[in-house]
Amino acid sequence: MSTFAASHLSPSYPDRAAWGTAPKLRAWQQEAFDLYFRREPRDFLTVATPGAGKTTYALRIASELLANGVIRAVTIVTPTEHLKRQWADAAGRVGIAIDPEFKNSQGATSRDYTGVAVTYAQVAMHPALHRARTEHRKTLVIFDEIHHAGDAKSWGDGVREAFEPATRRLQLTGTPFRSDDNPIPFVAYEEDAEGFKRSVADYSYGYGPALDDNVVRPVIFLAYSGEMKWRTRAGDEIAATLGTPLTKDQLSQAWRAALDPKGDWIRQVMQAADRRLTEVRRGVPDAGGLVIATDHETARAYARHLRNITGEGATVVLSDDPGASKKIKQFAASEDRWLVAVRMVSEGVDIPRLCVGVYATSTSTPLFFAQAVGRFVRARKRGETASVFLPSVPTLMGLANEMEVERDHVLNKRPPEDGLDDSLLEQANRKQDNPDVLGDELPFETMETSATFDRVLFDGGEFGTGAEIGSAEEEDFIGLPGLLEPDQVAQLLRKRQSDQQAAKRKQQVEPAKEELAPHEQIAELRRELNGLVGAWNHRTGQPHGVIHSELRRACGGPPIAQATVEQIQERIATIRRWATQRR
Repeated sequence: MSTFAASHLSPSYPDRAAWGTAPKLRAWQQEAFDLYFRREPRDFLTVATPGAGKTTYALRIASELLANGVIRAVTIVTPTEHLKRQWADAAGRVGIAIDPEFKNSQGATSRDYTGVAVTYAQVAMHPALHRARTEHRKTLVIFDEIHHAGDAKSWGDGVREAFEPATRRLQLTGTPFRSDDNPIPFVAYEEDAEGFKRSVADYSYGYGPALDDNVVRPVIFLAYSGEMKWRTRAGDEIAATLGTPLTKDQLSQAWRAALDPKGDWIRQVMQAADRRLTEVRRGVPDAGGLVIATDHETARAYARHLRNITGEGATVVLSDDPGASKKIKQFAASEDRWLVAVRMVSEGVDIPRLCVGVYATSTSTPLFFAQAVGRFVRARKRGETASVFLPSVPTLMGLANEMEVERDHVLNKRPPEDGLDDSLLEQANRKQDNPDVLGDELPFETMETSATFDRVLFDGGEFGTGAEIGSAEEEDFIGLPGLLEPDQVAQLLRKRQSDQQAAKRKQQVEPAKEELAPHEQIAELRRELNGLVGAWNHRTGQPHGVIHSELRRACGGPPIAQATVEQIQERIATIRRWATQRR
């Protein structure tokens, strides 16, 4: 077995290599590769951000171990059927023949194959069979997204039983963190300062370093708020504004109304996303968009909206569609504009031309969010940017601001009280025939929804002062060029923010603006300030009172109840400045 083919594999195979990286391995891949062979470990956990090139790295290691006679066979374990074929295609390009169609009922595969690709569920169904195969030949087991081995006790037990005798085990993941207590097989844990057991990676390569190395694209998050109105089963009509402080029930209902294809909010947001895609395609002609839907019914409805918006049909991929893999592959190779998918494409699916996304699902676990955003960050050439449109929901806004934060899997730690549990991921990726139920709300009928542009989140900062759909202020952000370096993105966003604030200040000094009575103007400004304080609370964890006190120290003046219009406006400007400057 020669390593020649593997050594000439694109660093991001099956995608094209990022700018300036071919034909050699990327720096992180080479560093992790060298570390692996210095240690010669039985188990090795590599954590690398989605899009960094874990497939290439793993196949280089496999080729080297086969060439040196350390192993005689390779088993690749993946979360989905589609990824089995993807891995087999990649391995075939470097001379490693992998059987992606292996069934438990076969017992063995053809001698033409060096190994097989199987799913975690397949292993859990018959671990003794896979143990016997592993014992029969010296085997390297490659675990793609190893955190899935902790999805259920039966999966973890099955994986442990099947592959305990393996000669080598290489664990890969882009998102290792979980919020449950299910230990991940073959992953080492160490006790931290708080007494919790935390997973330990042998090599880590996060989104921040990958962005600095031009390995992944920078992601611009465009958040949209808006007015929602719905009727409960009891006949009560309720209205709320998405993006303002709401109770948990109000937020879940407003969020659900926003995603309802019968309302205008999702249609308006998809219209904005399509305008953004048109702008991106000026620099990236084959750029595509992805709408991540909650269930089958809404996915089809979203596709009808896109046809009306674009005049073109959208590719719809459903989780129970036997032709899903073929559709994904065809879309990846085409120049079609839009793909609509029920959440199954959140992980591992390689469509490197995806540059624009609409997060139209109610799933809000950190694990799912990171994997979904990972579909858009795969860089092909320098300067490509990704844009993800999402509702102004505090959980999602917080996750967007934390893109560069590293996480580990922690055992015996109390789960979050907001119910956002990564163990829901398996359920999230299964077939969904009915819309999600967010919280314990009563069934209701969406009456009216409308969207407004809220803000842009990028690199830990927040930009924009809110604007109507289709306004010049919104277009300032939708019209950002599709080819920009990260520092250019930040510079342009700061300029757009500054221009908007200057325009608003000019409007405020014009004498014609006397529509509100003084008490109404003060009440409106207080609501705006309280909304910003709420957003800063979610981002920093500081109590509301502490934030108000800090604003008073920075700006001077009395408590908000006695503050003048000018004093409140100064505090609003200050907290917005914090959002753009503090990391």
